[in-house]
Amino acid sequence: MARLPWPLPALLTWAFAWGVYRLLSSAGMATWLALVLATAAGVLASVLGQTAWRRALIALGFPVSVLLAGGADVAPWVWLLPLALLLLVYPLNAWRDAPLFPTPSHALDELPGLAPLPAGALVLDGGCGLGDGLIALRSAYPAARLHGVEWSWPLRALCALRCPWARVRQGDLWRSDWRPCAMVYLFQRPESMGRAVAKARAELAPGAWLVSLEFEAGELRPTARLQAPDGRPVWLYQAPLEPWQA
Repeated sequence: MARLPWPLPALLTWAFAWGVYRLLSSAGMATWLALVLATAAGVLASVLGQTAWRRALIALGFPVSVLLAGGADVAPWVWLLPLALLLLVYPLNAWRDAPLFPTPSHALDELPGLAPLPAGALVLDGGCGLGDGLIALRSAYPAARLHGVEWSWPLRALCALRCPWARVRQGDLWRSDWRPCAMVYLFQRPESMGRAVAKARAELAPGAWLVSLEFEAGELRPTARLQAPDGRPVWLYQAPLEPWQA
């Protein structure tokens, strides 16, 4: 759905949420509970939106449309649940980072040829979302110790279920300690790369790697560049990080 042209992802999600609501209501479920479950379905589907605002529109579209259609005979507090669900999945301070977009399968398989790591090396997926990056890292480095950090509690829980062989914790990528890492993998966005460079310069030990899928750290000289099977670039930077101009 994330690859469909906008606003099709929103329209399909809203239609799906309405279908869930109608189905549950016709089965005799209490109206308030049917609304909560239909809203939850929309919130979960919103992870496929490509920007924070689009995810918010997808998630809030169903409850807003219910209100515009005349509402339902439920207590007023029920209408706070969609906002609570949205904030649970997307805490406010996480909106400045990348949208949830999965790392393609086998996108990192060529990494060991240019960035070999010893067995047991610590590899961090910063902003691990649902775990696709960790899965790709495991394919590339099966003997590494894989860690993930994710701000959203629900996404962290789902990632931990998908990746039981990794240590996944809830936390702020920008406050996590990169000093023990042999590699930090990011799939952020261009606006986040300056912050990532500053943190990598301050914390990565000599010889450690910063790896970015798709988005280049423009102020750094890349150590190497790979191409994922879907054509996206994979940028490699080895500490100490060198600027383009001395």
